[in-house]
Amino acid sequence: MLGLRLATSERPMNDEWRRVAVRPRDSVLLGISFRPRQVEAFGLGGPATLDALLEYPFELLRLGAYWDRIETTAHEFDTHELDWQLEAAERAGKKVILSLGPIKNFGYPEYYVPSHLIERPLREGTLVRPEDHASLLSAARRFISRVVIKYRSRDSVVAWQLEHEAVDPLGFEHSWRLARDFVEAELMTLRDCDPSRPVVMNGFLPTSSLVKLTQWWRTRDQGDSLATSAQLADIVGIDYYPRNALLRLGARTLYADGSGARRPGALLAALRERGGRWMVSEGQAEPWETTTVPTNPPGKSMFTCGPHHLIENYNDALSWSSQETPLYAYLFWGAEYWILRARAGDSSYLDAFRRVLNA
Repeated sequence: MLGLRLATSERPMNDEWRRVAVRPRDSVLLGISFRPRQVEAFGLGGPATLDALLEYPFELLRLGAYWDRIETTAHEFDTHELDWQLEAAERAGKKVILSLGPIKNFGYPEYYVPSHLIERPLREGTLVRPEDHASLLSAARRFISRVVIKYRSRDSVVAWQLEHEAVDPLGFEHSWRLARDFVEAELMTLRDCDPSRPVVMNGFLPTSSLVKLTQWWRTRDQGDSLATSAQLADIVGIDYYPRNALLRLGARTLYADGSGARRPGALLAALRERGGRWMVSEGQAEPWETTTVPTNPPGKSMFTCGPHHLIENYNDALSWSSQETPLYAYLFWGAEYWILRARAGDSSYLDAFRRVLNA
């Protein structure tokens, strides 16, 4: 009932991904996210990896403005890394969702506040409120303003993302959370700087009973990020990870397995009432095991995400779409891992992605 499963982590590779039927996408935009830190963790080159991915005929690319990489010191604002990523996307004719953070942004460790802006770690178990962290909020709003003003003239940027799973705890490592009014203040700044583009806010979709219960308990005082996004954002992004590892037990691993999750009917009904749109901001397409950097075992795939799961998870999301609440876009999560696998001689993840694009 809790959606728990004890299984062997590594599985022999097979060609099941060739046989899984792919749902037609109709007008749904397809894309990926690009994570420079994950590229570095894999020992890959950033420009070469991005260029290889941009050769595929998807439409939408999500890029991150990582605060601690742009403002490494108090007087610096260096966007060269983001600039070359955006220029590469534009050469390839891609549309871009630019994720601003600033406190949280996609890609581990998801927390990107520059060290010179905060004297001590955020206190565990607390809500980060504007009145208690006025200087942090002020700095975050300045960062939002500078990034938006710099890039709002670029036609390739079609939407901004504010924070990442904005009011949820920072993974399982930290229990502090941003208060809703902190995020609302950031949102006000963003809309003031650019009222013309839609704002994406995302949240993690619990797919098993255990994860749902844990998520509810940790966010019960102000609601989770999906609920907040449905009320504040123009586009709600769903982060969909049906299978993730909880605990390694000898040669086997305990997993939360929410495969074939139910349609998030309450969320979609709320969006229908206020005319909001939705997308899958992260559709699991790489393993989520007990390590933050996915392993790459020769000739094997991991339990949480083989190449056939890339297609199956996509199919799940498309089955939730309806005429009243159509799916706007689906971003596959794990493209850098596909390149790593291909460099090691296994192109099945990239080939499965190609199957979806060509369906």
